[in-house]
Amino acid sequence: MLEPAYENARHHLLSAMLSAHRAHLIMLSEQNLLSASDASAIAKALSGLDEGEIRASPYTGEFEDLFFFVDHLISSSAGEAAGNLHLGRSRNDLGVATYRMVLREGLLRVEGSLLELQEILLVLAAEHLETVMPAHTHTQQAQPTTLAHYLVAVHDSIARDLRRIGAAFENCNRSPLGAAALSTSGFEIDRHRLADLLAFDGLVENSYDAIGGADYLGEAATSLQLSFIGLGRFVNDLLLWSTQEFGAVRVADPYVQVSSIMPQKRNPVSLEHVRSLLSAAVGDTSTVLTMLHNTPFGDVVDTEDDLQPYLWRALQSAEGLFRLLAAVLGTMEVDEELLRERAGTGYSTVTELADTLVRERGLSFRTAHEVVTEVVKLAESEGVGVAGISQALVDRAAEEVIGEPLGLSGNMISRSLDPERFVRIRGLQGGPAPVEMERALRERRIAHSRDASLREERAQEIRSRLQELGSAAKEWGVRP
Repeated sequence: MLEPAYENARHHLLSAMLSAHRAHLIMLSEQNLLSASDASAIAKALSGLDEGEIRASPYTGEFEDLFFFVDHLISSSAGEAAGNLHLGRSRNDLGVATYRMVLREGLLRVEGSLLELQEILLVLAAEHLETVMPAHTHTQQAQPTTLAHYLVAVHDSIARDLRRIGAAFENCNRSPLGAAALSTSGFEIDRHRLADLLAFDGLVENSYDAIGGADYLGEAATSLQLSFIGLGRFVNDLLLWSTQEFGAVRVADPYVQVSSIMPQKRNPVSLEHVRSLLSAAVGDTSTVLTMLHNTPFGDVVDTEDDLQPYLWRALQSAEGLFRLLAAVLGTMEVDEELLRERAGTGYSTVTELADTLVRERGLSFRTAHEVVTEVVKLAESEGVGVAGISQALVDRAAEEVIGEPLGLSGNMISRSLDPERFVRIRGLQGGPAPVEMERALRERRIAHSRDASLREERAQEIRSRLQELGSAAKEWGVRP
């Protein structure tokens, strides 16, 4: 039962644990809770630890977990002085601190991969501002839009994922250290100094909450899960569009596989892997949430050794899958002409014909809707398609619905059924008109640059603080 927890801890938690040891040593020394000789002995012991050797060590059962194994190594070097490294501290607050440190790093990596995916979407959208295509609702052609409009919609969904993940990072990056078992300590532990040394943004103030609260795990799992679900829907579209029957996109050669028997096959398995593994990752995040359900509010295994691996696996999946999807999109070919043809040959433009009847003939929209419904019925029954919608056909439909012809000119009818014009005149904020999409892309590039800078600042701050911590801990080992 304990071996898997040990294996996971040495792979994921060791670096964070050693950083927490160094921070606690420095804080205890600064608070005069350690003698200079004890601090020096502990510092030398910490500096002498071989992280690679520890990470490679097998579980033998001699020590309950990684903490006690590392504690044994420190004691073997520092002797009795090592016992004071645990002054005012428990495995409870230490464990939660390491979980939070590992999680914040994982969330930053996921943010980085999502930002890469966003950047690819912005580049693609800029290339396809005028790639007119039929949009679908209920799996049926609805109205013309552009590929840029669609891609920006996906981008904006990811932007919300990033905000959720950013909020999860902010709530995660709080220090529980100093909470000890659950009620703090009678020693003058400086909780703020510990948080500062380990690059936490602040404290989980209430000490019971610090070791019992697990919503930071649930928030991370939920934000990841929503991202997996949203991108899974996007990938489902891409797989449909890459079918021979649909034929809108072509996945590049490095991201397809051939059949062992059918020479013609180009299987877009990269997208299939993304879709299936996104679903598996949804399962991992669901497991996190289920394991949190109905657990006691306190230090419990449910939120620690047994839960953490599911969240780590979800983070790893997210980082890899988002980068793979970005690579597929960045090399994918789009059949622009085919999409334009489909937008013009279906009935997706007839909403504009109804709008034209409202503008030009003063009909209510409901009546215009009924007239155009009859127009489509007649065109389908006569097999003429949208190209065969003429003044005579519209007049026949109008006579059927309102008892009189409308006399709309053939030129006006053809203009109202032009998919490019349909898109061009829909320039309301958020619409697909190229001029509006250019504005939207400008704003999103600015936001993307801001988000990327914030993410890098956060990552650099953590790296710098932990590097400074390592140097500072070594200095305690050489002080007189």
